[in-house]
Amino acid sequence: MADDGQERLRTEEGRAGGAALAGGEMLLSVGLLALALLAAYRLYLRWGTRNGPGGAARQGEAAALPRMKRRDFSLEQLREFDGARNPRILLAVNGKVFDVTKGSKFYGPEGPYGIFAGRDASRGLATFCLDKDALRDEYDDLSDLNAVQMESVREWEMQFKEKYDYVGRLLKPGEEPSEYTDEEDTKDHTKQE
Repeated sequence: MADDGQERLRTEEGRAGGAALAGGEMLLSVGLLALALLAAYRLYLRWGTRNGPGGAARQGEAAALPRMKRRDFSLEQLREFDGARNPRILLAVNGKVFDVTKGSKFYGPEGPYGIFAGRDASRGLATFCLDKDALRDEYDDLSDLNAVQMESVREWEMQFKEKYDYVGRLLKPGEEPSEYTDEEDTKDHTKQE
């Protein structure tokens, strides 16, 4: 009879261990699915078709704009470059401002990521959220993001550096803009090409 009680105890322990293992496998599966979706999203951004309703016209308009001189932006100044009030489209990622006008199909007013135009897109990109509520109207120091989200922001920053022109910094409240020389501006633009 003592063996019967120990056998039941082993069976119950086995079930609990199996449930924990199944939970871990499920978490791993969800994590892998999230990584696959992220990879698909990035491929879509990089290689997505550039033609579409008005896409050629916007691409031509973007090509006609002169390269923007280096300068720093407050949040208010950045909002002017949303593709609606101004044909140039800028957005900030991790404190850096990029000219994404050539990607107007994605970041323009009708684009799937138009919500980021003229804004600090860091939080939305870190959390994979395209809701306007996810973006802040005041300076966002991102201090409440976890390590995985911050790594995602840094990866997005690298993607934008590779694809778009860096035009300056996003200023914190009270921070003074830097003064850039024409030589610094030219040197950086030739380095990106």
